[in-house]
Amino acid sequence: MFTGLVEIIGTVTAVVEHDATESGGNGWTITVGDAAAILDDCHIGDSIAINGTCLTVTEFDRDTFKVGVAPESLRRTNLGELKVGSKVNLERAMDSKKRFGGHMVQGHVDAVVSVVSITPEENSLWFKFHTEEKELMRYIIPKGFIALDGTSLTVCDVDDTAQTFTIMMIAHTQQNVVMPLRKIGDKVNVEVDMLAKYALKSLQGAIMESQGLEALVKRAIA
Repeated sequence: MFTGLVEIIGTVTAVVEHDATESGGNGWTITVGDAAAILDDCHIGDSIAINGTCLTVTEFDRDTFKVGVAPESLRRTNLGELKVGSKVNLERAMDSKKRFGGHMVQGHVDAVVSVVSITPEENSLWFKFHTEEKELMRYIIPKGFIALDGTSLTVCDVDDTAQTFTIMMIAHTQQNVVMPLRKIGDKVNVEVDMLAKYALKSLQGAIMESQGLEALVKRAIA
């Protein structure tokens, strides 16, 4: 579990599609450097979110760490587009002893969205995003939570027809996350508010149960 408050920006130092080392497990691995600030309490098996994707540490030293990336994660996220030199948002799993800011982020990316426009307003930036997945829009509401590349943000405007939404980013956030490095057309990881998903599923279940009871009553009367 994460908060969506990015701790530091790391730099990709290696991407191996078939890592035959013990820590690579014959799969796709990513190694991230400039990460010393979050590795002082690191252990093998710990969770670190890279661009909002919860991943498992398989190897680390003072400044770098390696993670394995499953095929499903590569399909759902922008991690497959990372190259040596790419900047990435990093956040360790939530610490129960610290104040809980941001919002509850699982690190389970739902999809990628595309950057449609970037518009300055005073010292803030407007970002507009488009999703190809219409289903995703039901979980995105004005003033609701959303995690973009692992950054907890507030949704501003929503256009369900165009399948777009916007966020506004203050100057402090711009200086501490990778979003300002994005360009028009770039893919961004999105995780919608998980509470909205649970609420909708519960509502759908209640409606189906109600419809089932109504049908039984009608048959009994008939």
